[in-house]
Amino acid sequence: MTSTPTAALATTATLTRIRLNRRSPAARRDLADAVSLHKSVMLLAPDDLGENPRQQAGLLFRLEDATDHTPPTLLVQSHQPPNLTRLPHHYGTAETRPLYPMFQALTPGRAVRYRITVNASAARRVLDDHHPVDNKHGRKIVALYGDDALAWWQRRAHQAGLTLASTDSTPARFPRARRRADKPGEQAHSPGPMHALTRFDGLATITDPDQLSHALLTGIGRGKPYGAGLLTLAPA
Repeated sequence: MTSTPTAALATTATLTRIRLNRRSPAARRDLADAVSLHKSVMLLAPDDLGENPRQQAGLLFRLEDATDHTPPTLLVQSHQPPNLTRLPHHYGTAETRPLYPMFQALTPGRAVRYRITVNASAARRVLDDHHPVDNKHGRKIVALYGDDALAWWQRRAHQAGLTLASTDSTPARFPRARRRADKPGEQAHSPGPMHALTRFDGLATITDPDQLSHALLTGIGRGKPYGAGLLTLAPA
């Protein structure tokens, strides 16, 4: 790899696998609330990182569903080894491994298996005054589904230095938990927007290791605070 900031971060980046303990109240809370999960992940970052601590720490994460043999698992990637002692008591069992060997193995033409959960979305122009917009340009960010989400991922994968050979998609939603009322008789607070997530799995070929390294370290797409954007690779 070339001597660049990306190459330097690749030498220290780690991936932590946390198998959540479903008897832990904190873990159960995080499984039901994307905002709460984000706060728990941020505990792993150092303090005093400025205005964008998640970005500065390189924190990306993905929640993996439970299987017959494993509990729900939280994958957390960071630029430096995380401080696991800051997690809630009995939150889960964790193991951290360096990612440098993976970055060293990124070579053109190599076949890999990939997995990513993304918030596939696009900016669409709003043509009337009855819909709120997200910016001054009159555009609203809308979630993409089905073939539109697949086309979004194909474009982003190409930009990230991958040529896709196969893709399986699994739609997923991670809602924000509905909060209780503050006082008797009050209505519960709105749970806020749904975070539309789609998981893509498949085979790909590496075409540009530098672009791929950048995408691995910084994530892909929107919704990174809510468990989107972490790309993981394995030998095919």
